[in-house]
Amino acid sequence: MKTAPQNPTQAIGSGLVIVDKPAGWTSHDVVGRTRRLAGTRKVGHAGTLDPMATGVLVLGINKATRLLTYIVGANKTYTATIRLGESTITDDAEGEIVQTRIAAALTEEQIRESIAKLTGEIQQVPSSVSAIKVNGERSYARVRAGEEMKLAARPVTIHRFEVHEIRRERGGKVQDIDVTVECSSGTYIRALARDLGEDLAVGGHLSALRRTEVGPYTLDRARTLEQLANDFEYLPMEDAADALFIRRDLTEHERIELSFGRRISANETDEVTAAFALDGTLVALLKNKGAEAKPELVFATAS
Repeated sequence: MKTAPQNPTQAIGSGLVIVDKPAGWTSHDVVGRTRRLAGTRKVGHAGTLDPMATGVLVLGINKATRLLTYIVGANKTYTATIRLGESTITDDAEGEIVQTRIAAALTEEQIRESIAKLTGEIQQVPSSVSAIKVNGERSYARVRAGEEMKLAARPVTIHRFEVHEIRRERGGKVQDIDVTVECSSGTYIRALARDLGEDLAVGGHLSALRRTEVGPYTLDRARTLEQLANDFEYLPMEDAADALFIRRDLTEHERIELSFGRRISANETDEVTAAFALDGTLVALLKNKGAEAKPELVFATAS
């Protein structure tokens, strides 16, 4: 980890900031706060978290914003609480309750059987109150304007849907389930809660959500905004790329070729590869095109 220079006239480097997002903040709020702390406008995030959610929000600063496209598609892991017996308009605790059904008769076996149906490759209909655009307008905006939205199902993969505890609340009328979900990018955990409740015929919504992992970036690396205000730590771009991609160490000739945007000999894998100079500088991201490796992004251009 690096620390931002204390001298405000000294430029901050490029890298990733792993934030432990607080509840009640939008991802845009966190970006705005980070811009002020880092002293740069070049800050972006790799995938939003709803305001009620907490946990890992990956931000890029300066040149590292160009890595965010690759991080958005990474698998993610969450801890969550699902409440069975209550349905809300937003499928989470932020929306008003629109239907209540007594969940007292549900057994642990029934809950686990339904969770099994929602594990693996599934077709998921996102919550209508989501940021997905329909004809150029956010779905949530159209819902708030009074429209009834039904979004198309999309394929997602639930790698792990693990139950930790089941608790009866409100005299047993509702049941709260603490779970861990590891899933592909694009998965809506509140849609999982909704679909679990509907499969069990009692309704359900997401009552708590914490993201613990985004690709290789985990909660133990995350810092709160208060911590960052006191000591602005960030992961240097080279370390971030080394964790995210397969590494390739370049010869000096290869470094020069890539710095001009030219192709070099093929990588050993067809996956995106991070190419490093002899001094450890991140030069480019490479991907095989035929018999050669083509630079997708060049970070260290020829001087």
